[in-house]
Formats: sequence, structure tokens, C-alpha cells
Amino acid sequence: MFLPMGLALSSITVPEHEDAQEQMSSQQSGMSTGGTHSPVHDEEHRPITAGGFVNDGPVVFKDVTVQSGLSGWRYASGNSAKAYIVESLGSGVALLDYDNDGWLDIYLVNGMTYTAMSGKEPAPHSALFHNNHDGTFTNVAEKAGVTNDRWGVGVAVGDYDNDGWPDLYVTNMGRNRLYHNNHDGTFTDVAEKAGVELGTWSTGASFGDYDGDGKLDLFVPGYTKFDFNDLPAADSKSVVSNTCRFRGVSVFCGPRGLKGEHDHLFHNNGDGTFTDVSVKAGVTDVPGYYGLVSLFVDLNGDGKPDLLVANDSTPNYLYRNKGDGTFEDLSFESGYAVNHDGRETASMGIAVGDYQNNGRLDILNTTFSDDYKVLYRNDGDLSFADVSYEAGIAAPTIPFLSWGDGFIDYDNDGWKDIFIASGHVYPQVDQHDWGTSFSERPLLFRNLAGKKFEVIPPVKETGLARVISARGAAFGDLWNDGKISVVMNNIDSPPTLLKNVNPDHHHWIACKLVGAAASPRDATGTTVFLSVGGMKQRGDVLSGGSFASSNDPRVHFGLGDATAIDALDVHWPDGAVEKITVPAVDRIYTIEEGKGIVGFCCKASESKESKLERK
Repeated sequence: MFLPMGLALSSITVPEHEDAQEQMSSQQSGMSTGGTHSPVHDEEHRPITAGGFVNDGPVVFKDVTVQSGLSGWRYASGNSAKAYIVESLGSGVALLDYDNDGWLDIYLVNGMTYTAMSGKEPAPHSALFHNNHDGTFTNVAEKAGVTNDRWGVGVAVGDYDNDGWPDLYVTNMGRNRLYHNNHDGTFTDVAEKAGVELGTWSTGASFGDYDGDGKLDLFVPGYTKFDFNDLPAADSKSVVSNTCRFRGVSVFCGPRGLKGEHDHLFHNNGDGTFTDVSVKAGVTDVPGYYGLVSLFVDLNGDGKPDLLVANDSTPNYLYRNKGDGTFEDLSFESGYAVNHDGRETASMGIAVGDYQNNGRLDILNTTFSDDYKVLYRNDGDLSFADVSYEAGIAAPTIPFLSWGDGFIDYDNDGWKDIFIASGHVYPQVDQHDWGTSFSERPLLFRNLAGKKFEVIPPVKETGLARVISARGAAFGDLWNDGKISVVMNNIDSPPTLLKNVNPDHHHWIACKLVGAAASPRDATGTTVFLSVGGMKQRGDVLSGGSFASSNDPRVHFGLGDATAIDALDVHWPDGAVEKITVPAVDRIYTIEEGKGIVGFCCKASESKESKLERK
């Protein structure tokens, strides 16, 4: 079976070579939280995680799952009782244009059932939903050859062979898959040949060119060691039994009390194969922490992607890219390893974004229930401060157990807002008055000019009032209309597609970037700076993050009421900086390194002009 998901330690500093199982043995539960909090209820005495609805207010998202055609697919994972951690982890979702038609498609990773493992029923299939350009999607996974048919966890998108077509890396409990895009609507699994199959419990991977050779490398976190022949139950010799409880109630075991799995960094050899350089690069995770999500991202502006790893119930990792093929572990020095209290959190998801519009990327980590979600403000020089309470993020998020997250400018006012997807791991919470619930509503925070965030209330019958058990979440412009929508992958149920219907009439632009020379072809690692009306914004092309998911690779900027752009500077991964003159707003521009704008796509409602112009 699988190991438990999302939990955290208490305030323990683990010696560099101490085994994670030993250091957890003295702990009293399977995860680290902020302690027992009083239950929070709404006026109808519902847990606030499944209530708190209002009759009137801004309607930002509409649930269009049924209309879009996504509701016919269903995520499956073990049994509803969730007796083992593997059943509760859930999976990710990716947004990608797999057929290069200018419209985002959706890939949803599926889990597994014990009946299928025993051969008594077909394995649950992952889904690849082709965008039909009219608000509907068609599942073509079987035809495309990407059903996976293994106990899936995460998905990262990256053009690892620089052929101009996005490939998929799908992580599993067991052997992973690297789906190479064949350019004809189909994919071929080349993981074994490429040397990236592994066979452990892998989670949220990330592509990034860490050594600057123009080829995407791959980082794969490991969660826990798991043996289906020795399931992690309280009576198992492989489990510390007092880590199988939550608030005094028996629950599945872990991740504390379980042996941690190591992480892997694969260097791209440029010939279709990869070499494991984890030890040489210094990112192998010697203590065996419980890795859930990773992200290659340039945090100090030196043009080299650093590496973040969100660990469950253990300190997080922040590795500085030294530029010589190795990384320096600055997890504690940077402030990212723990929260303001010096305590490890059950980190589930990573979002990065410049919420203050000061050119520096900040980090939001989602965590377990009974704990606040942590907003790390980037103070420069790889120094981060936990500002969750002063920013207004902490208190409202404590009852929620959260996963996928993203910095998105949902109202296109030029300030990055926050979306958080949530869902508990223990079905037992519905039987107790703890102020939380197994299925939970999503959270949306509006950015108030980079100073604070305010909660957008969940209006009844709208997308923010959907009570689901979400895990992975991906964000992107699925309608090519300049508004960022959300896809969530939910435990034991269909996914949720929330269409952005916010009534604002603000302007926007987006950039599809194409690398050349020594940059990755899909431009992963590119940073774009946009100046408008005295305000400067930043956007980055990234692979991975959220919870085991991948977002729209196009960089999106809200412009408020501005109808002209003062400056657009593209910083390519190979060090080149290109200044782009943008002729009009409300467009998705294709920008190729060294050539500038080579095409554009307009609002979906503008029929002829909305088609992608290509050279």
C-alpha cells in the first residue's frame, strides 16, 4: 500500500545523518500541527470548512464541471475508510497544450484500487481532456496512450528533448512514467529507457535547467518507503504505533513513524537519457524527509534556478544553485525550513509569486488542519520571513487541510491573489466536533495592493461554495479570454472545473514563450517583467509546484484599466535579455527568443482574430 500523506513534525531539528524514523519515534501523532484549536462553526453550526456561505457578494467562479464534460471521469484511491496513508494522498493535475493548437488541455492523474491490483477489475485510468475550444473537453487518454494504470501521484510538464512539444512525467507509487510527445496526439512511455523510472514512492516532480546547458533536468521527491506486503498499520513492526492517532482517535499511520524515502535529481544527457546526480549535487535528502512537492525557481535573481522541496512533517528544503552543478542547503538560514514558531509544518503545496510587485518571488506553503498556511515574504538575498498573520492569511486557514495553491490575479487588477484547494485525509473528522470536515470548500484571498489579503466570501451556489475533497490544483486560461480558471483533482470523485466569471473589465496580456540558443525550447526558467502605470510585475515559466501539479506555462499579467504597456522585458534562461514592444492589450502573444513577437491569440469571443497567427 501507500504511506500517509500530508502531516508534519513538531519543532524538531533533525541531525544531518539521523534516520527520519528514529527522530519521529518519540512523537505522539502521525503529523505536526499547531496544536488543538477550538472548533470554528458558521451560523448553522456547520464546520467552517464546509460552511460559512453568504447570500450575496462577488461571484468569481462558476462550477462548470458537468457542462465541460469532465464529470464523467472519477478519481479512485483504495477504499473510502482510508485505512492506509497511500489511499488518502490524492493526485495532481496539469494544464498543457499537448497538440500545439493554442488551447490548454487537462491531464488528471488517477490512483488505484485494491480490486484492480488483484486483477479483478481494470485499473483506474488517468485522463487527458482535449480542449474543444467551445468550453467542452473530450477524454482522449486511451488514444493518446497516457492512462498510466498505476497508483498515480503527480505530473510535471516539460519539453525535455527540445522538440517543441510538451512531454509528461507522471509519478507513482512504484515505477514512474516519462511520456514522450509523438507530435501526432499520442505519447510513448520512455521512462525505463531514459533512466527515470525509479520504483519508489515519488510525488511532486519539477523540470528545470539547473546547470544552464539548455536542456531540462528533472527533480523527483520521495515520500515514504512502502511495502504492500507489510502494510503500515498500528500493529506492524515497521510502524511506531503512537503515530497512528489524531486528536486521540485512531487513524491511518504516518507519515511520522514511517521510514522516509530519498529524493532524486536527474541530469539530462541530451540523448534521451538522464543520469542520477543527486549525491554529487547535494540534494539526495540524507535524513529521509517526507517529500511531497518540488519546484525549480530562481529565488535570488541570479539567473540560476534554485530548488524548493515541501516536506511533510519534516523541515522544508531550500537549495541555492551554486552554478557549478551543485546546490547549497540554506533551508534553515533562509527561514524556509520551518514557520515563525520554529516548527516544522505538514507542507503539502508550494506556490510562488511576487505578491508585492517588488520583483522578488514570495512562497506560500499549504499545511495540515489545526495549523495556519505559511506565507514566506522574500526579503532578498534568499532571506524569507513568515508574514502569515500580518498578511491576513493565517487565522482563516487554520481549520483547513490544504493542498494545491497558486498566486493568481483573478480580477486582473495587477496584484497577485491567492487560491487554496483543501480536503482532509481522515474520514473520522466528520464524526467529531473539531470544526473541520473531510470535504472542504476552496479559499480565495484578494490582494490589497501588496499589504494584506482579504478573504472573498463563498457565495451560495457558486464555485467557492463547492464542498469537495480536493488535492491537486492547476491554474490557467482555459478559455483564452484572459481570465484564470482552476481545475482540482478530488479524492474518490470527479474533478472540479471552476470557470472564472469575475465581472471585472480589466485588461490583460499573456505570453507564450519559446526559447532558442542555449535556453530550453519551452522556456522553463524564463522570467518576464512588465511595467505599466508605474507598477512593475513579475511572471515566471515554471514546471511543477502547487500539489504535484503543473500550471499554464504561459505568463499572465493583469493590467487594471491600463490600455498600453510601458515595458516588457524577457530574461531568458541562457542570460539573454530582450525588450519587447507590445502593440495592444488583451492578447496572448507568442514570443520567440531573438525574434520577438511571432504570433498572437485573442479573446475566444473574437472568432477570426482569436485564432493563433503563426509564421
